[in-house]
Amino acid sequence: MMSMLAKLKWVLGLLAVLGLAGCESMGTRSNTTYSGSGVVQSIEFVKGGIAGSGLGLGTVAGGVVGGILGSQVGSGTGQTVATVGGAAAGAYVGHQLEKGKTGTGDGYKFTIRMDDGSYQTLTQATTGNFRVGDRVRIENGALYR
Repeated sequence: MMSMLAKLKWVLGLLAVLGLAGCESMGTRSNTTYSGSGVVQSIEFVKGGIAGSGLGLGTVAGGVVGGILGSQVGSGTGQTVATVGGAAAGAYVGHQLEKGKTGTGDGYKFTIRMDDGSYQTLTQATTGNFRVGDRVRIENGALYR
């Protein structure tokens, strides 16, 4: 029989793996803290482009709370199933709440070729009068001239 601490560790480990599965690949970075200068390479209209990004704090917090609540139900194998089910249900509910909070409006995806040769993308609600070829800088996830 697993102790509550062991179950919690197991649930947190599962959530960590799921969180890593949602990370971006292909050389892109989150632009929420990145700063730098570059040139606008493209601007694309994206329907629903301002929606929640996927796995975030709501997903993780919901999974943890769901796992803890699920571990209080039953005993033995049933308790383990309830813990895992609670974690999955909590993560889903947390994800849905987070998505609803961030909105689902249309937006514009900017691709910026940075001075170091890398590419960054970010999505904003408006074009902000930026055009392809404009020199810009990214600070805390926003474009500036």
